[in-house]
Amino acid sequence: MGVPVLHHTRMCPPREAPSAAIPVTMIARDLQADEFLLPHSHPWGQVTYALEGVLRITALNSSWVLPPMRAIWIPPQVEHEVTILEKTRLRPLCIFAARAPFAGRDCQVLEVSNLLRQLIISLEQLDPGQEPAREALLAELILDELSRSSTRPIRVPLPSDKRLKTLCGNLIEKPGSPLTLEQWAQVVGASERTLARLFERELGLSFGQWRQQVRLAHAAPMIARGVPLSQVAEELGYASQSAFSAMFKKTFGSSPTAFFKT
Repeated sequence: MGVPVLHHTRMCPPREAPSAAIPVTMIARDLQADEFLLPHSHPWGQVTYALEGVLRITALNSSWVLPPMRAIWIPPQVEHEVTILEKTRLRPLCIFAARAPFAGRDCQVLEVSNLLRQLIISLEQLDPGQEPAREALLAELILDELSRSSTRPIRVPLPSDKRLKTLCGNLIEKPGSPLTLEQWAQVVGASERTLARLFERELGLSFGQWRQQVRLAHAAPMIARGVPLSQVAEELGYASQSAFSAMFKKTFGSSPTAFFKT
């Protein structure tokens, strides 16, 4: 029978909460684009992952865009919200707090290996509580594979200033916008100098650096879907594919296709 699949975004605990005996359980949701889970937290940690589709996770004043080859570790008690950007098979893992695979309260973007993906699929196929020995074994294998997962530093910090929130929200929705900081200043009702100072003070980045992070985050699901790099570059506001690839390689030390390879 397997884990029951939900088709709504109402908050509900997993049928079987993680425990010392079975430290990893799952909630399964199939959701449509533009649905979202309101800000919430839970006593267990969570690896938010989608077998198909694209998510945006917001937590700790930051935002992450996740294609199917990426997941994110969210520590226990950390408030977060989930926005569905494309039709999604959401399969978050609930991790017993005492068995957290990463220390601290920071979220971690993870590269999902083929083995980890298959372990998640196997866990979904179990009827919760009916095969405790196999469930416990899969949980241990998942925890071991999570601890070996590579982390990826695509993070978009979010501001608290109202004017900066307006600017950043618009760029997250339309990362290819060609508007300069001077032009954005006219839109949000602040001087260019004020906005530049706010970026450095609240986000620790210049306007150009922050916009680059947004564009990198949006590049991930596009490349994952097989969108040609020339189209990715155009939609994200780069003059050419080579300009986008050069920026990407300078930032991460590898080409876009190598970085996002599943």
